[in-house]
Amino acid sequence: MAFSESFAIDGKRIGTHCPTYIIAEMSANHGNDLGKAKELVHAAKECGADAIKLQTYTADTLTLDCQSTHFYLQEGPWKGQYMHDLYTYAMTPWEWHAELMELAGSIGLTCFSSPFDPTSVEFLEELNAPAYKIASPEIIELPLIRQVAQTGKPVIMSTGSATLDEIRDAVEAAQEAGATDICLLKCTASYPAPPESMNLRTIPHMHETFNCPVGLSDHTMGFAVPVASIALGACMIEKHFVLDREAETADSFFSMTPEEFSTMTAAIRIAEKALGGIAYPDKALTTRRTLYAVSDIRKGETLTAENVRSLRPGGGIEPKRIDDVLGKIASDNIVRGTPLTEDLIEGF
Repeated sequence: MAFSESFAIDGKRIGTHCPTYIIAEMSANHGNDLGKAKELVHAAKECGADAIKLQTYTADTLTLDCQSTHFYLQEGPWKGQYMHDLYTYAMTPWEWHAELMELAGSIGLTCFSSPFDPTSVEFLEELNAPAYKIASPEIIELPLIRQVAQTGKPVIMSTGSATLDEIRDAVEAAQEAGATDICLLKCTASYPAPPESMNLRTIPHMHETFNCPVGLSDHTMGFAVPVASIALGACMIEKHFVLDREAETADSFFSMTPEEFSTMTAAIRIAEKALGGIAYPDKALTTRRTLYAVSDIRKGETLTAENVRSLRPGGGIEPKRIDDVLGKIASDNIVRGTPLTEDLIEGF
């Protein structure tokens, strides 16, 4: 498999050694209020996000309006609901998309979406969506992946519910359909996800296995896990984003507030600077130890462990040469507190 080592969405490059691409996931956090959706767009920009992401589906494209137990959520954070009712409540109205994408573009924020069926891809293509995100449960929906890949746009795929073989199938399907710009997101499909479930060391393994950029779609609380992922090579971070965690939306309970998102963004940028490159000091620090005369030494006197010690700061003969110094003769008077140099020792 051969994919681009980095690619661009709206001019911002994504990949190894590129600035981390940070996505605010709106999901259902608009609470069926277009005004709040617009507020989320502005807040995402103010918090340092590179993009805000929508989800494009209807309840009927995801599930069946049926009161059978097959469609009733009996466990998990959304238990006690029929899936059709949940998705009807959580969906982003399609008539909002164009307005939200235009608003985001006007303030320098990219807006793209996760499609869930062929009609949503066709709709997003009409809006000239700059990229596509495949949600974790849809990674086994290979026809959808092929359709998205055929657009020629970058394809981002979450892997939270996929085995290694299923990820491979999805990547091969995208490649066979013409995709060259792919980013995989390590993900744990729990809401919220406990940190011990994240297994971030999977990130470099995914990069080596699939030869494409890898990021993190994170459902943990806080920002420690995203920041840690940067050190392991994550080049993209996606976090659910809400104006107020107390808001009664489908995803608010595990989403980041603007204050938290801003803190995470700042921490990621610090982590990027700290990673730097491979570097070692090219000169000795003056604060390091050197060999000193710890008592007055007369010319002709022998240097011994009693009158010579390794102390801070530097400036003289390095401590590693102490065995070469001891037993030698002082070539001049040496005042206590003088760093030893070669000219002060006979035959040195």
